[in-house]
Amino acid sequence: QVQLVESGGGLVQGGDSLRLSCAASGRIYTMGWFRQAPGKERDFVAGIRWSSGNTYYADSVKGRFTISRDNAKNTVYLQMNSLKPEDTAVYYCAAQAGYNNWRGRYDYWGQGTQVTVSS
Repeated sequence: QVQLVESGGGLVQGGDSLRLSCAASGRIYTMGWFRQAPGKERDFVAGIRWSSGNTYYADSVKGRFTISRDNAKNTVYLQMNSLKPEDTAVYYCAAQAGYNNWRGRYDYWGQGTQVTVSS
């Protein structure tokens, strides 16, 4: 069982930046970030393959968000720049224990952290 602990959410203004962190307690294959806005389904945001560092982004965040990892700290980051009010959501990190599609099943989930972007 892998535990994921997120941090870094908050309230910012449009155009600001924010960085989310997700620390994993064990080995994982892929780490992903998802978000869920009120009344909407949970959506994939970005993912990173732990070994290769390959990344994948949803079109809505491409060019604004960057996912990265720190192997020594077993931590993944989501750097969010040029934030928009429509980025407001609860953000979740999730991990795949083995290979799967970027938007496939994730085995472990964090508790979620709120990101609110005011206009």
